Amino acid sequence: MNSRRTPSSLSVGAPLLPKADEPPMDLIFIEGLRADTVIGIHDNELHAPQPVVIDLYAGVPRAAACDTDRIGDTIDYSVVHARLHRLLREHKTQLLEAFAEAVADILLIEFGARWVRVKVVKPRKFDDVETVGVMIEREAAPRPRDEGETRTRSAAVLQLIGAGMVPGGK
Repeated sequence: MNSRRTPSSLSVGAPLLPKADEPPMDLIFIEGLRADTVIGIHDNELHAPQPVVIDLYAGVPRAAACDTDRIGDTIDYSVVHARLHRLLREHKTQLLEAFAEAVADILLIEFGARWVRVKVVKPRKFDDVETVGVMIEREAAPRPRDEGETRTRSAAVLQLIGAGMVPGGK
């Protein structure tokens, strides 16, 4: 978890705070997805599906869809919804932590989110407890620059130097 983004003083449901050098992110979210899946470590959890509730938030830098009004320019939550149901059917994890990590990986890798928050709970696991669960936050790995971008930036710097404008010089 990146403490510069989400200071510990914020509640677990607080919105994402952008880093000082980044524009704010748009959040695509699904809250309260209820489904049954086999997950757990105790004998009574390993054979029959039990309910889980999933909340997820996927951050994307100012979605182009704001300007284009095209679903292809953002994360389509209906596709995420279907992918989550497939994961719920197919996963082999035992811990909620591992399941939440799988959800985060899907959002970051398959859907291109830059930041995610995933909360997975088991409602009424104990008679005297509303929910038990886990919440994780992850950021996408920095994207390596492609060779073309590096060449373009290098050429621009060389042009400045050739014109007598040395970057960082006075």
